[in-house]
Amino acid sequence: MVVGLEPKWKRKERDRDRDREDRSKDRDRERDRGDREREREKEKEKELRASTNAMLISAGLPPLKASHSAHSTHSAHSTHSTHSAHSTHTGHAGHTSLPQCINPFTNLPHTPRYYDILKKRLQLPVWEYKDRFTDILVRHQSFVLVGETGSGKTTQIPQWCVEYMRSLPGPKRGVACTQPRRVAAMSVAQRVADEMDVMLGQEVGYSIRFEDCSSAKTILKYMTDGMLLREAMNDPLLERYGVIILDEAHERTLATDILMGVLKEVVRQRSDLKVIVMSATLDAGKFQIYFDNCPLLTIPGRTHPVEIFYTPEPERDYLEAAIRTVIQIHMCEEEEGDLLLFLTGQEEIDEACKRIKREVDDLGPEVGDIKIIPLYSTLPPQQQQRIFEPPPPKKQNGAIGRKVVVSTNIAETSLTIDGVVFVIDPGFAKQKVYNPRIRVESLLVTAISKASAQQRAGRAGRTRPGKCFRLYTEKAYKTEMQDNTYPEILRSNLGSVVLQLKKLGIDDLVHFDFMDPPAPETLMRALELLNYLAALNDDGDLTELGSMMAEFPLDPQLAKMVIASCDYNCSNEVLSITAMLSVPQCFVRPTEAKKAADEAKMRFAHIDGDHLTLLNVYHAFKQNHESVQWCYDNFINYRSLMSADNVRQQLSRIMDRFNLPRRSTDFTSRDYYINIRKALVTGYFMQVAHLERTGHYLTVKDNQVVQLHPSTVLDHKPEWVLYNEFVLTTKNYIRTCTDIKPEWLVKIAPQYYDMSNFPQCEAKRQLDRIIAKLQSKEYSQY
Repeated sequence: MVVGLEPKWKRKERDRDRDREDRSKDRDRERDRGDREREREKEKEKELRASTNAMLISAGLPPLKASHSAHSTHSAHSTHSTHSAHSTHTGHAGHTSLPQCINPFTNLPHTPRYYDILKKRLQLPVWEYKDRFTDILVRHQSFVLVGETGSGKTTQIPQWCVEYMRSLPGPKRGVACTQPRRVAAMSVAQRVADEMDVMLGQEVGYSIRFEDCSSAKTILKYMTDGMLLREAMNDPLLERYGVIILDEAHERTLATDILMGVLKEVVRQRSDLKVIVMSATLDAGKFQIYFDNCPLLTIPGRTHPVEIFYTPEPERDYLEAAIRTVIQIHMCEEEEGDLLLFLTGQEEIDEACKRIKREVDDLGPEVGDIKIIPLYSTLPPQQQQRIFEPPPPKKQNGAIGRKVVVSTNIAETSLTIDGVVFVIDPGFAKQKVYNPRIRVESLLVTAISKASAQQRAGRAGRTRPGKCFRLYTEKAYKTEMQDNTYPEILRSNLGSVVLQLKKLGIDDLVHFDFMDPPAPETLMRALELLNYLAALNDDGDLTELGSMMAEFPLDPQLAKMVIASCDYNCSNEVLSITAMLSVPQCFVRPTEAKKAADEAKMRFAHIDGDHLTLLNVYHAFKQNHESVQWCYDNFINYRSLMSADNVRQQLSRIMDRFNLPRRSTDFTSRDYYINIRKALVTGYFMQVAHLERTGHYLTVKDNQVVQLHPSTVLDHKPEWVLYNEFVLTTKNYIRTCTDIKPEWLVKIAPQYYDMSNFPQCEAKRQLDRIIAKLQSKEYSQY
């Protein structure tokens, strides 16, 4: 045996002993690590429970109880209580297993997302005033609440009203919150559904024209002000609601003003109804006085200073100046922050978005990425939600990524977009303007008010100090802009409003409690229109036809046309035309492909005009199985056609409710298109123009010189044309026109075409001859 050499068996034994010892140490270490981890988890759970309880208590909810065992069970009846003491819920990554509150609306534990959102909710300025709000709500039937944009009033106040209604004994009534714009109604409803941890369309819903996302379970409904007015026609005391909130009342839309008058009377008859008028401007004294000197609650926002910049000289092309400003801000690498650009409408916004993207792309990879998001009322809800997306990240070279929201004035107060630091305000918006003397209502691009300019600037100071670039001079702001926007009721055709008021049983319009009474001439024109349409009789009372017309969410002329189309065996076609007239322009005309777009449009053109062209487009869309690609190839707006299809379905349901038959004339008959054109005349006989010998058109009775709009498909000048819209620009245009026969006018609307009160003109002389000819035919037959 060699000295110094250890036997192999002994070496193996010693190695085994060492392995056993190492494994034992590993187990001890693992046990210690597990103990420490469990201690940390316990501490974490305590902290999380403490912070969650603090949130719940401040939100008026019961605190969570400590669980005694992770495996303990709760009794069968515990799901009906406000919280479960022993149930556990495993959240997503980063959330500790924690006893959860039971959602009172679903009887299920709240999701971890609910608590994440709750933390943000509790940081809103409005939460400091919850107790004061509740106190006023309990003690007063109506009051005014002023809260700056971003204070949280639109999302939180209605939820507190739901809590209040649930605390009352007896049957549970719902809460309605009106919005002046459909975009706001849809997006706020989605947000509040998330905050309440429920599905949109169930406990929280919305209702806008041609779309109802609510159910029998809905206890909180956001809706456009016009939709609540429609509900009042069938439920004059609005019995299904316990609280009604008129949000954004400072915008003074036509429907909001009428609603205020209606609700002022309803609260006198219903002592259990609460009415809250919410405004984003401090000029609330008028609302207080109107509602019998009711209380006022003011909630300040959380805003940062905003630096205002003016142009030294007026801008000749505000759209071009706006795009230049966006590009310059984006190229500035010193300051981070998103941009908000205000423009006047969909076409302008879509054009600006394309140009901004193209110009940023041309700048090359050194410039930061940009996310351009349009925002206007007719966008589908999922696209509207894009405004809340984060901006693109920074590039490796440090170039800043930005989000650019290009919006109509909806972003002034209705929606809050966090992250906006730069606002570009060209100073214009589209407004309805009505001239009762010549019976012309048009959407005009007009200068905004100082109040609107201040609201726009305030959007830049939501999260940190911001900058507002006003593309007009300081002198224009101080001396040319009105202090406040003119209420819509003072600048609108009141035909629809008078019809709705008559349906509500309000006959004395002169003494109706308007906040700002419209001009008597405007009211008289509305009564005259409805009388000619046979919606009112000669005593001013609602006729059976008028009552039916009021049920359609359409202008009176369109409603009359739809109902009368049954008598002309073309209700299917008139439904399609009406739906196409109720949605945004379906023809797309990109700047870079105008010629191709015009050629595509002419493939649908009908020789008799634009209404029948729209019918051709709708039929082709359906025949091509509603294809997105077909729309793209033919320069057709797919969203508009899908909206039209939805509108048509809803109008069809209303027709079915009144047992109005849906008919079509045989397509091979020569009367197919003649009947459709006659049906158009039943609604629009007051909107007709005659071609004079001078080559100009004169509107019938009002004698306004007009021209066919360049967008018309008519390749000739018919002697008599019916038009849908009077467009005021540098010239007077009539848009969406159809060739008609003068004998249809005197046969379909003899009361309006009474020659005894007709102004002298070529049209009168021709109509006189036609009437004489028709009378001689009747006489000879007799």
